[in-house]
Amino acid sequence: MSRIRSVVRGCGQALPRRVMSNAELSAIVETSDEWIRQRSGIERRHIADETETTSVLGTAAARAALASAGMVPADIDLIVCATSTPDYTFPATATQIQNALDMHHGAAFDVQAVCSGFVYALTVADKFLISGSTRSALVIGAETFSRILDWKDRGTCVLFGDGAAAVVLTAEQGAGTNADRGILHTHIRSDGRYRDKLYVDGGAGSNGQVGHLRMEGREVFKHAVINLADTVEATLAATGLKGSDIDWFVPHQANKRIIDATAHKLGVPESRVVYTVQDHGNTSAASIPLALARAVGDGRIQPGQLVLVEAMGGGFTWGSALIRW
Repeated sequence: MSRIRSVVRGCGQALPRRVMSNAELSAIVETSDEWIRQRSGIERRHIADETETTSVLGTAAARAALASAGMVPADIDLIVCATSTPDYTFPATATQIQNALDMHHGAAFDVQAVCSGFVYALTVADKFLISGSTRSALVIGAETFSRILDWKDRGTCVLFGDGAAAVVLTAEQGAGTNADRGILHTHIRSDGRYRDKLYVDGGAGSNGQVGHLRMEGREVFKHAVINLADTVEATLAATGLKGSDIDWFVPHQANKRIIDATAHKLGVPESRVVYTVQDHGNTSAASIPLALARAVGDGRIQPGQLVLVEAMGGGFTWGSALIRW
């Protein structure tokens, strides 16, 4: 039976100008290039300056995605921005991007699910498109995590970076099979019992402070491998597909050891995994679309291929999506 699919028409990215190497970071906090690489696989990250706000980076990524799709802001009905580091408590960063694009129609709002934010935003936008209420959408992941890092805490400050990326989705009629182009299935989950494992110790509704990121790394690693495999297996089961059917595995870029463990559990070889963690660090909601933009830009991801994305973030939240490119 035919059905509407949310098809990816274009993607784009924006990264801050400044690149901070592990060697530079070791002059700020007690660490080393070897220590960081062994524990995370990270070699460098981008750090935003005072002019490169979350909305500025998100707008640049949105423009690049629109250019990739051959579309203009007037063609877009909806903007969903995933971020945990908005420019303001309110208004939403998505509305700042909407205004910067000179787009004064449709709707724009933020989704906050930390590192899972892009998967959540993709899921939300997909629901709008397949309902028939929206024809096209910009889904953006944009973060400036450097603003909430404790630069004296080597367990966290070495892991994160800044950046933004976006995809353009359009509603297209499909045959209702796994051969359709577009989003085939999404699966999102959360469990609030684990707040203390990964959180920011501030907020407008609690202490009125921005706060700093706090994390229990070993606990996060343990839950990540289990939860990510769980959500991916649920997505594959819903479509009747197997790990061997996946052309490209594009995971959240938090830690190379987590990526490798999840890929191994799913039976996906390293040659079919997209890695950007070495260059970007953990960019939270921006990490998956940044990896997609790179793999599309260098020609690895081709139309018709099957792409699996997944992420886990503070909360805990986690989720996955299966996309026929």
